[in-house]
Amino acid sequence: MEPIDREVYYGIEDRSFLDVKSVQQELLPEKLRQLRWKLNQKAKKEPKFRFYALYGHLHRKDVLAEAWKRVGKRGKAPGVDGVKAESILDKIGGVERFLAEIEKELKEKRYRASEILRVHIPKGDGKTRPLGIPTLKDRVVQMAVVLILEPIFEADFLDCSYGFRPGRKAHDALKEIKSHIKEGKESVYDADLKGYFDTIPHDKLLACLKMRVVDRSLLRLIIGWLRAPIQEEDKKGKRQSPRRNERGVPQGGVVSPLLANVYLHWFDKVFHRSDGPFNWAQARLVRYADDLVVMARYQSPRLKDWVSQQLEDWLGLELNREKTSEVDLRKNGRLDFLGHTFSYDRDLKGGGWRYLNIAPSKKSLKRARETIRARTGPKTCFKPPPEIVGELNEYLRGWGQYFSFGYPRKAYNALNRYTQQRMVTHLNRRSQRKYRRPKGMTHYAYLYQRLNLQCLR
Repeated sequence: MEPIDREVYYGIEDRSFLDVKSVQQELLPEKLRQLRWKLNQKAKKEPKFRFYALYGHLHRKDVLAEAWKRVGKRGKAPGVDGVKAESILDKIGGVERFLAEIEKELKEKRYRASEILRVHIPKGDGKTRPLGIPTLKDRVVQMAVVLILEPIFEADFLDCSYGFRPGRKAHDALKEIKSHIKEGKESVYDADLKGYFDTIPHDKLLACLKMRVVDRSLLRLIIGWLRAPIQEEDKKGKRQSPRRNERGVPQGGVVSPLLANVYLHWFDKVFHRSDGPFNWAQARLVRYADDLVVMARYQSPRLKDWVSQQLEDWLGLELNREKTSEVDLRKNGRLDFLGHTFSYDRDLKGGGWRYLNIAPSKKSLKRARETIRARTGPKTCFKPPPEIVGELNEYLRGWGQYFSFGYPRKAYNALNRYTQQRMVTHLNRRSQRKYRRPKGMTHYAYLYQRLNLQCLR
């Protein structure tokens, strides 16, 4: 099946996903925008064309400057070399000198990938998520590669894919699922991939890349990042000896989301082929990065076996059997996807009618309460109330904006009540004397009118 033709403006990037801070959409420099547009058009017109002269664009000044603009922000965690953006920005001629050195290394082909610092981020279920942090130099070069390769592969990516793509958000994927449910495809196979980023086979990934890119110098860069040694820290914070990476792409790498999409694109393509379930089962696929659902009127054993065979036997991935499930919305099933829950609920107005309810999931509400509890806990007593309220407002605005899809009013009200209770507890904890609201004012009025606490509506 040929890629579905669509118009995408490549001067705008949006990579926000479940983030309280939305990414600011910025226009690209004109020459870089034209370059990306030409690459995309070439890829669209010639689906079998393989690009062979891309490396020379990486060390262009406008490409490196844009790459720095996207990754060289203060507050980012450093890699194994300990270099932060602050140390570059605070030096005289720091950024220009830093980019000039990268440009020279790329031109002379002396650039080599550094080791990756692996840290473990706690998850809600008590487990940890491994996060690989490249050095600042590696992040800049990786972003330059993304700027060049993204428009090429965007010409091939299908409309069923939404994660980490320009001009596409989580809400778009949710709208697509809602549309398929309205069409009667209420039987859902929710497939969960076990450690997707860490299990991608390098040889198969490179084979996918070579279907479009044959520039050896550029591919050598990607191979260097894939095989870069991994350095971890023990429980005491002491760094261990680096070990070789033979599988997967590091989560935290700038180029990793694009590589992950390139690999799973071939699952999308096989799914939509003439001999795929898109035709013989009238099934529909919605994928956000490694989160994917297969929707149909009926989930036959043949369909489920086909999905598992392609993902495990062909792509060499592993399904998490504990989290992979079949959901039938017609039988009071509930589908959790991207923090939202899809279910048919009884109409409270009576009449025996049911409606498709889309609301924040229980897990999302639990995480929100945990975040609010942490920001109003005993360790924050030293902060003045306006500062606490400012931090809460920033989080609540982002949370409310993301979960504005569907019918979130019930969740909004519950979170408003919880936030109010936590703020009263916080105010009482700040002093040995019990907090007393101003005379003639309720707690509600004091928090929302005097302190300007955010109220979700």
